[in-house]
Amino acid sequence: MSPTLILSLIAGYFVVLVIISILTSRKATSESFFIANRNAPWYMVAFAMIGTSLSGVTFISIPGMVQGQAWSYMAVVLGYTIGYLVIGTVLMPLYYRLQLVSIYTYLEQRFGFWSYKTGAFFFLISRAVGAAFRLFLVAGVLQFAVFDGLGVPFAVTVSVSILLIYLYTFRGGLKTILWTDTFQTLAMLVCVGVSIYLMADELNLGFAGLVKTVKESAMSQIYFSDPKDDKFFWKQFASGAFITIVMTGLDQDLMQKNLSCRNLQDAQKNMFWFTIAIVIVNVFFLSLGVLLYQFAAAKGIALPTNPVTGKVIGDNVFPLLATNHFSLFAGVVFILGIIAVTYASADSALTALTTSFCVDMLDIKQYDERKQKQVRQLTHFGFSLVLIVIILIFRAINDQSVITAVFKAAGYTYGPLLGLYSFGIFTGRGLHDRLVLPVCFAAPLVTWFINANSKAWWDYEFGFEILILNGILTFIGLLLISRPAATRELNPAV
Repeated sequence: MSPTLILSLIAGYFVVLVIISILTSRKATSESFFIANRNAPWYMVAFAMIGTSLSGVTFISIPGMVQGQAWSYMAVVLGYTIGYLVIGTVLMPLYYRLQLVSIYTYLEQRFGFWSYKTGAFFFLISRAVGAAFRLFLVAGVLQFAVFDGLGVPFAVTVSVSILLIYLYTFRGGLKTILWTDTFQTLAMLVCVGVSIYLMADELNLGFAGLVKTVKESAMSQIYFSDPKDDKFFWKQFASGAFITIVMTGLDQDLMQKNLSCRNLQDAQKNMFWFTIAIVIVNVFFLSLGVLLYQFAAAKGIALPTNPVTGKVIGDNVFPLLATNHFSLFAGVVFILGIIAVTYASADSALTALTTSFCVDMLDIKQYDERKQKQVRQLTHFGFSLVLIVIILIFRAINDQSVITAVFKAAGYTYGPLLGLYSFGIFTGRGLHDRLVLPVCFAAPLVTWFINANSKAWWDYEFGFEILILNGILTFIGLLLISRPAATRELNPAV
């Protein structure tokens, strides 16, 4: 594929997004920016959330990891269903009853000022790092496919990518994103379907042959044998459940969309259908991974390897095959798909960061609408710059699969949120509010120390379940600084 063609595709794609932004951001207010006036159809939210929750990490890393991890990730996906059940039945009723704009306001009402600010702070760190990891991946693909050949530095690629996101989101916020993410989710799903179909056709597989090839491949194995293995099914399953609770239910990004529904019943319908859709979509991604390696083997294509370990670099497999060995049409579809899924995640994250900082840190409601507009647009631009800096740092130090990096980072940064909300919902005790921040900083440090030594101490390797350990340690720390509740405090039973 020529750089000119790819640049034309990117330009045309963003023209569509900007047009959608112009049409949907007329008379935008802070309420429409933050929660889309609480008037979004549930089915639109459910569909838009697919693209937001998947991101370029799913698109690239999950197919690429099947050679080394097989279908172990499917256990994580099945664990998602339990997490979504908890969100729909425990967290959503709480958020809707309190009519929250930022979900971290709950912590202020339940425990106090410092608990509130601590929760918001850990979200801002978690989402900024997670969004940067995801954008790093797609920027790397574009750099590999286009900009290296043109001599454009990676820093320029990243900066332009993020500023384009800023351009179509800074006015309309969530109201615009629900429409752009619906469009981008559709583009992503078409890409996956077309890629699977074209590879199956190249391998002379009909539908039955396709299913049989994926099912009988060693790369579709799920691990039940060794509990100490970080791929063990039940460890991955439990991790998936808790990852979902914190990265969706305790995350302003995904919950902001849910809070835009007209009422709790619509939001729960959205969550139910979204759960079914996300499992099916991940099955397609894992199947796509098996076919990628089957295709490379059948065509005798040498895959990129790490010069030190000699292992295949999974994150590079799909981009390499799509841009160098697929047909022109398939390559075009791939480029559109990776752009769609990544920017569907990134634009939502940028808006959620702006929302949380404006509501939780700046108390934006104290200003009139004109001042609110100035503050949120300045904040939006500020977080765009923050993402650029984090991506450049990550490029300098990254030495592992991006999806592993994202979930490991989540284990440390979302653990305090898991502990805080668990303590608030499942106990009736209060907290010595000023001690919450030190506890929430100490828990990830202790978690890191245990993780660093677990192999030597117990011959045990932590995987994504590091999040659970972190949450438990935070809960224990909060219990140590707790006190009997002086008043009737907020929990789902009240």
